[in-house]
Amino acid sequence: MAKITASVYTSHVPAIGAAMDLGKTQEPYWQPLFAGYDYSKQWMKDNTPDVVFLVYNDHATAFSLEMIPTFAIGTAAQYQPADEGWGARPVPVVQGHPELASHIAQSVIQQDFDLTIVNKMDVDHGLTVPLSLMCGEKNPKTDKWPFKVIPFAVNVVQYPVPSGRRCFQLGQAIRKAVESFDENLNVQIWGTGGMTHQLQGPRAGLINKDWDNAWLDKLIDDPAATAQVPHIEYVREAGSEGIELVMWLIARGAMADVHGGPKPKVKHRFYHVPASNTAVGHMILENS
Repeated sequence: MAKITASVYTSHVPAIGAAMDLGKTQEPYWQPLFAGYDYSKQWMKDNTPDVVFLVYNDHATAFSLEMIPTFAIGTAAQYQPADEGWGARPVPVVQGHPELASHIAQSVIQQDFDLTIVNKMDVDHGLTVPLSLMCGEKNPKTDKWPFKVIPFAVNVVQYPVPSGRRCFQLGQAIRKAVESFDENLNVQIWGTGGMTHQLQGPRAGLINKDWDNAWLDKLIDDPAATAQVPHIEYVREAGSEGIELVMWLIARGAMADVHGGPKPKVKHRFYHVPASNTAVGHMILENS
């Protein structure tokens, strides 16, 4: 059967992708941030999965404000990097895994989660920046991403957005779906977005280091309690865009300890501010 071996958590700040694409990673402003992913890139080479189930939010690229699915799973064979207004990022086309994606959709919907099935869409920085951070820079003409990707878009842009509790439960359903797939696949699940940031209003530029790191501690040690954090706390303590962190709970809910297994190993943890106007959080958890 397929098995989830690890979960990866990372912010997906668009300026990070721009810094990589424009050759700015060694500039004094950016170098400390990218140094925090040196371990991760080597870990990725040593632990390359067959498939990554990548949880992210679309930034009005594949879905406009005219149609906003709460949870949307990509079932296509490939996904083009999106043009977000200044041209598509110069990264390889993302190769999908339609068979596993369709199986997960079938299983999760039968577990009473309503998913939107997406057979064609472009993927924006929310998905491609995490790939670049974990896999390094890739030439779109000569390179490929080292694994297939199932995009899973969550609405954290327009209220109402799903609760942390619902996302955590969804992660549990995804784990069950993966483990019922009749093929020996190494699967990782990634939760992206966050950490604290606000892009508008009087609190634009908000960063809350203490809250971020306390939240990370709780995510590791007591994910069920973390899932109970209400929306208003995210908005108050982490800024209006800090609500993106509920997507990390999908990945955490899919780990073995939530299902009675051993606690995961923390292989890497990193936190940095600022990246543009966002706090960057990153973590790798391995199932024991």
